[in-house]
This record gives sequence, structure tokens and C-alpha cells, in this order.
Amino acid sequence: MELRPRFALKNSASSREPSKWGGSRRQRVLVERTVHWVLFACAAVSVLTTTGIVITLLGETVQFFGEVPILDFLTGTRWTPLFASQNFGVLPLVNGTVAVALVAIVVAVPVGLLTAIFLSEYAPGRVRSVVKPILEVLAGIPTVVYGYFALQFVTPILRGIFPQTQIFNVASAGIVMGFMILPMMASISEDAIRAVPRDLRQGAYALGATKLEVITRVVVPGALSGILAAVILSISRAIGETMIVAIAAGLQPKMGFDLLSSMETMTAYIVQVSLGDTQQDTIEYRTIFAVGTLLFVLTFIMNVLSDLLVRRYREAYE
Repeated sequence: MELRPRFALKNSASSREPSKWGGSRRQRVLVERTVHWVLFACAAVSVLTTTGIVITLLGETVQFFGEVPILDFLTGTRWTPLFASQNFGVLPLVNGTVAVALVAIVVAVPVGLLTAIFLSEYAPGRVRSVVKPILEVLAGIPTVVYGYFALQFVTPILRGIFPQTQIFNVASAGIVMGFMILPMMASISEDAIRAVPRDLRQGAYALGATKLEVITRVVVPGALSGILAAVILSISRAIGETMIVAIAAGLQPKMGFDLLSSMETMTAYIVQVSLGDTQQDTIEYRTIFAVGTLLFVLTFIMNVLSDLLVRRYREAYE
């Protein structure tokens, strides 16, 4: 008489019986596989979308560089593709973009970092519950509203202080853009600061450090990777902003850093050509794809740099 292990019969029976988690084992495996493929499809959508954007940009960009040498495009200092005498040097647009972004960063980084330190280290619960929603409201305001706010409110103030300020100028656009990216800078920095273990703070206090010394010598260095990531991502956001610069910064591509004068950024030029007055399948039309590709490359580099800085300065706590 052949003897069979008792546990084999038990296992075979249990595979057909409903488990305490609901359904049989086969049903649970089917659900797990379904969830796996649904999540994979969601991740694939973002990858395919990015791939489609790159393909769309590269198609017209390659045709543009078939007519304009890429070296002239990257190093030229005159940008007049819509004029009779055409010049395709993109540096004036890059110059305007960098100028506006620098003003925005000068405003957003110190204010955002100090706001994050206040919310995480100083603010009581009631104050934090009021300030945080206000920051979220700033993040939800449409950028076109920021643009008109810069043009109608900030520019008159600047003209009252500096009479030579032009109606469309870099300073007002950059200042308002700094307040637009302030919530991003403050939120990411606060998360990084709050991630620093409380034991490090208590150890510094035990050694006789003051609260300011703990923040400047323990907390901020410990959260440096997150703060640097917030700065880089804020710069990337400022470079890609469109409506504020299109409304308040002006449409004059030129070199220099006269913040009180009008300049044109890469995004503002794309808006200008995309209004519908430029005929498709022309070199003027293809310029927006070349500029868009350059903008995409710049923001991609900023994101990669942010990731590298986070890995380089990341602190591991046990």
C-alpha cells in the first residue's frame, strides 16, 4: 500500500479553497498579474509620451539644421529669423532666458529656504497650518495672472524707483517668477530639512549649541542634497516658464544683462511664432522646434544635474 504525505493533500486542497484574503490562489495570482500590467502600462504611457515629444521635436529640428549650420545657431549673437535679413544665432534668446531665471532664483532661493527653515524649525502648529495653504495658493495661481501682475503692479513700482525702466523689462518678470517658483523651493527644502533625524538636533543641543547653530551647522548641512535639488529644479522651472516672460519681459532678442530693459526668452519666442502668422514648412516655422529642442536639452541637463547632486551629497542615516 502506497503512502502519500499528508501535507501534499492539505496543500492541494488549500489551493482550491478560498483564503482569508478573499478568493482562491488562482484568483489572487490573476489579480496580482492584472495589477502588475496596469501599473506597467501607466509607467509606459509617460515613457511613450516623452518619446513622442522627442520625435516631434527632432523631426523639424533636423530639417532646420539642414538649412542652418548648428554652430551658427549655437554661437550667433543675432536673432532675426522673421526679418528680411535673417540671422539664426540663438544666444540672444538664451541670454534673455538666463537673465530672467537668475533674477527669479535670487528672489526664490533665499526666501524659499528661510521659509522652509521657519516652517520646519520655528513655526508653531497653528502658524504652519496657515502659511502652508498660502504657499499652495501661490502654486495654484495661473501664470498668465502672474504675468499681468508683473506688468501692471511690479513694473510701475520699478519705474518709480528707476525712471529708465522700460515697460517690458526683465526685472519685473524675474521678480514675479521668483514668487511663482517659491512654493516649489520652500516645499522641497522643508521636506529635506524635516528628514534630518531629530537625534542629530538633540545631540547638538546636548553639546551646548544654540538653535541657530543647530540649524546652520547641523540641519542645513544634513539636508544639503535636498536643498540643492530644490534649487536646480526651481531653475529648471524658471527656464521653462512661458506666460510671465511673454507678457512682462518683452520681445526684443539682445545680448547683455540690463535688467531694466526688454529682452526675449526662448519660450516667449515660441509663443510669438505660434500665434498663427507664420506659414508651416518654412524655415521660420522650424525655428520654434530648434529653440524648443534646445530648451528641452537645457531642462533635461538641469534635471540630470539635480539627480547627480542628490546622490553626491546625500546623507545616509541609520
